[in-house]
Amino acid sequence: MPTLLIADDHPLFREALRGAVQRVMPGVKLHEADSVDALYVLVDAHPDADLLLMDLNMPGAHGFNALVHLRALHPQLPVVIVSAREEPAVMRRALDHGALGFIPKSADSDTIGQAIGAVLDGERWVPDEAHSAPATSRDEQETAQRLRDLTPQQFKVLQMLGAGRLNKQIAYDLGVSEATIKAHVTAILRKLHVTNRTQAVLAAGRLAVDPDGLVLPPDEGE
Repeated sequence: MPTLLIADDHPLFREALRGAVQRVMPGVKLHEADSVDALYVLVDAHPDADLLLMDLNMPGAHGFNALVHLRALHPQLPVVIVSAREEPAVMRRALDHGALGFIPKSADSDTIGQAIGAVLDGERWVPDEAHSAPATSRDEQETAQRLRDLTPQQFKVLQMLGAGRLNKQIAYDLGVSEATIKAHVTAILRKLHVTNRTQAVLAAGRLAVDPDGLVLPPDEGE
């Protein structure tokens, strides 16, 4: 039987999704994570997993950034987004950023089974309305490509910049020197083709589902 990973920060929804998957795939092996950091550990522990069911909104995930980064780290792992965001444009963006499917959280068990089966067979699956949505903008796709070039530590630092953290706070949280964080920030700016922290956060924000919710970092004089 296949091995599936579930990443969602809501225990009740994980339980509901687990039950739906087990009804259509008896005997399936399931492993769960409740944050992006926990998800990275989970994927490393199960490199041969057959499929990841991933929520868009959980700790450490800002729009499609985590999806893009995970696909760069583990291109062999098929990812299906499971989200309460059911706008066709959001579904289309998920596909354009590397997801092989999109399941609305309102879907019933039969639909979940159909979607998972299609992706496990090597096909893409989204609700019909997603096919009429416009393609993701070129600027957003170029930003996604640049994000793929970040190392895991650089991506983590960028996420923390997006949470409004100072270099010294990031250094403390990650257990490294402030000089190390400054070096990571310099590399991030170069790879994203920007000149300061604010521009880096704004660039990454192109992959947000709700750009109005961005938190700009304090200026540290880059």
